[in-house]
Amino acid sequence: MKSYTEYLTLRTDERYQIVNITPQVQQALQKSGVKEGLCLVNSMHITSSVFINDNERGLHKDFILWVEKLAPYDINGYQHNLTGEDNGDAHLKRTIMGREVVIAITQGQLDFDPWEEIFYGEFDGQRNKRVLIKIIGE
Repeated sequence: MKSYTEYLTLRTDERYQIVNITPQVQQALQKSGVKEGLCLVNSMHITSSVFINDNERGLHKDFILWVEKLAPYDINGYQHNLTGEDNGDAHLKRTIMGREVVIAITQGQLDFDPWEEIFYGEFDGQRNKRVLIKIIGE
């Protein structure tokens, strides 16, 4: 069995931002040489997420608006912020949107439906954060 690991470093321009990372994951898969297996893509920070969905700008805006309704930014609204932080909302948004995805690899390709792509969701941005790509298989 082969194993391949790669790390992406992302730094968004905005506090909240969704970034399509499918091309970087596909490049890592090609480097790995794995033809049949699994690909894990994992946000390595507690205020960002990785998820799979449609690459449609309106939908991405809807995600941001939706998680903002569920966990609005409020400097005084979270116990976590009493520690001197201002990102209690970002921790909750990450939990809602998810930490990681696992994608099947079939015949050397990410085994997606036609609309699926991989996204990095940032909820406390404007600084460097890492994403792990771990590929295992034959």
